Formats: sequence, structure tokens, C-alpha cells
Amino acid sequence: MKRTRYLAGTIALVASLGLAGAAGADETTSPDPRTSLGFTPEEKAVFLGDMRSMLGSAQQILRGISEEDREMIVAAAKASGNRMARNTPASIREKTPPAFKAIGGPMHMAFEEIAIRAETDPLEDITAMTAEAMNQCMACHAQFRLD
Repeated sequence: MKRTRYLAGTIALVASLGLAGAAGADETTSPDPRTSLGFTPEEKAVFLGDMRSMLGSAQQILRGISEEDREMIVAAAKASGNRMARNTPASIREKTPPAFKAIGGPMHMAFEEIAIRAETDPLEDITAMTAEAMNQCMACHAQFRLD
């Protein structure tokens, strides 16, 4: 269990650093080579809300793993799965390029798989699956930005 907690903490730290770096890019001091998604201020607010929700889901999955609370894991994973993808406003979906969708779609599916497998699979496997989902997050934040 110590190994799982250590891994969960490491994942959370890496994710928070990556998200902070992606969110804090400043073009005035350093050119940002990432692709701008070109959202309106309203779309940006909705999109950032979804990003915070996904980070919250990852945190709750990790907490559920550390507390061996499978119901918490399932609920957290479902919140960032297909339900979130289906609720994305059409204006945002229309502006996201194929490369974004190639990352986002599998990420939502990863959360769905975590929700299903959390009911019976070893928690170490759920930790590894969460790390893989976070790789999708990192890939997206490395390639795209909001202006």
C-alpha cells in the first residue's frame, strides 16, 4: 500500500506541475509554440471548468485508491468520462482540431474504463490506469493553449 500511495502522490505532483506550467504560459516573456484553441472568453470559462473537474476527478480517484474506496473511484471516473464529453458545448467541439480530439476522446474513454474496472480490478492496476489517463492530460497541455 505504501507503493500505491507514493505513486499516487507522484502522479498528482507531476500533473499539478504540468497543468500549472501549461496554464501559466506568458507570450510576453517567451513565445508559446503550442496551438491556440481560439475560444471566446465564455468558451474558455466553460473549458477551464471542465479541466478543473478532470483534475478533481483524478484527485478523487487517487484518494479513493489510497482509502480503498471503490465507490469514490467509480464516481470520480464517471464524472470525467463520456458524460463530460457529451456535455461539451457545440461551439467548443467545432473549434477543437482533430489533434485535440485524438487526445481528448481516448482520455474520456480512459476514465470510463477506470470506472468499470475499479469495481473489481486490483487497486494497483487502477493506479496505473490513472497514470495513463494523466499522460493524455499532459500530452494535451503540451500541445494546446488557451489565449
